[in-house]
Amino acid sequence: MHKPLSWITLGTLSLLATLAQPVWATEVEDEERALERQQETDADAPNKPPHRIESSNTDHSDTNEATGEAEPAGPDPLPLLGQRVQPGTFATLHWTPDQSFASIATPVPVLVAHGLKPGPKLCLTAAIHGDELNGIEMVRRLMYELEPNELAGTVIGVPIVNLDGFRSGSRYLSDRRDLNRYFPGNKDGSAASRVAHSLFGNIVSHCDYLVDLHTGSQKRINQPQLRADLDNQDVVAFAKHFGGMTVLHSPGVTGMLRDAAVKEGIVAVTMEAGGPNRLETQAVSYGVQAIETLLENLEMRKASRFWSAPQPVFFESEWIRASQGGILLSEVELNDKVKKGQILGTVTDPISNTGSAIIAPYNGRVLGMAVNQVVHAGFAAFRIGEVKSTEEVEAQAEKASKKKEQKENNGDKSELESEPVPPKAPPPERDVDRAEDISSLDHQNDGGNEPHP
Repeated sequence: MHKPLSWITLGTLSLLATLAQPVWATEVEDEERALERQQETDADAPNKPPHRIESSNTDHSDTNEATGEAEPAGPDPLPLLGQRVQPGTFATLHWTPDQSFASIATPVPVLVAHGLKPGPKLCLTAAIHGDELNGIEMVRRLMYELEPNELAGTVIGVPIVNLDGFRSGSRYLSDRRDLNRYFPGNKDGSAASRVAHSLFGNIVSHCDYLVDLHTGSQKRINQPQLRADLDNQDVVAFAKHFGGMTVLHSPGVTGMLRDAAVKEGIVAVTMEAGGPNRLETQAVSYGVQAIETLLENLEMRKASRFWSAPQPVFFESEWIRASQGGILLSEVELNDKVKKGQILGTVTDPISNTGSAIIAPYNGRVLGMAVNQVVHAGFAAFRIGEVKSTEEVEAQAEKASKKKEQKENNGDKSELESEPVPPKAPPPERDVDRAEDISSLDHQNDGGNEPHP
């Protein structure tokens, strides 16, 4: 089934990406916004949507009159954004973020393939940062190749979440806030927090699984990879469904969409591929194949191509930073294997002609890097990953799960035995590199040792 590209074309994407000039923010989030975001984070999260509760209590089975045995029925119509998508159909819906000046608001297209057979609901979100184009093309390619009458479950794709940023070629919203620091949002908060609340409540909360698509930020590029909390057993199992894609251990940070989803019981990962303000066909193709493999392994559809044998390679990683400012010239490329002590690149002061080398601190692989450019001291230049075996990752997740369960049990016991303690004031937010959004920290604060989401 071939469906028309009614909402956007590749030509439009390429033209906008070429003409758009990125709007650069300062690397450190200002104190006022950090405090405001922390206050919004401390507010009560939205209640779990009614449909997630109802779905577990509703019997959708029919009875076979001949045998008297229950038979599974087909899926119900999908209620979403005020409409009902019928099983076995493809629909283009529209989401309007909750913002002021509603009279000139532009609805955001939402693509829905609702399968004819029962199955999980998978959500794909792209361009939460408006300058990240590869994810937009991944969603387009995948959604328009799906055949709903052969699909088990539902795939919901939001190709361009941050429509304002996309139009201007900017990572940020029109108020210069990073949307991926405000989830699950607050309906009475800042503009960014209201947009986050609307997206999370109206779309993301309807899904069982989430893949949030990103690229590197601020002139950085990433080898295609997943960012996932490998201390969570459900997330580890989900990450293995993507086939031979690299997986980085990246604990969720408050404010990120991935973290908010996992806390709400939605199994989620972030997929990183390529760099901002560009369309990279190789990165797009790699990402689409990984998602096709996911659909195959979730038994949602038979894929024409997928990784059947390779298992993902897990990494611990860190960003290696420049010790001085100057002109960065790299001596390695993405995916290169490097050895401890190897020179990754040099930074040279163009006036004094003095320089310093950036050295690999251990054996590993280049999973992300900055393009050659002028940098300041402390700039995250190379992301080096160190391999971890599947057994190590699974053991780590199991240990973390037991530790969490034990802590919760001890907490319940102490509450019964002791007087209630007044809540502590929330700790002050750390400064964060705006450059490091989605990386290892996927980031609430833009990333401790990460650049991006």
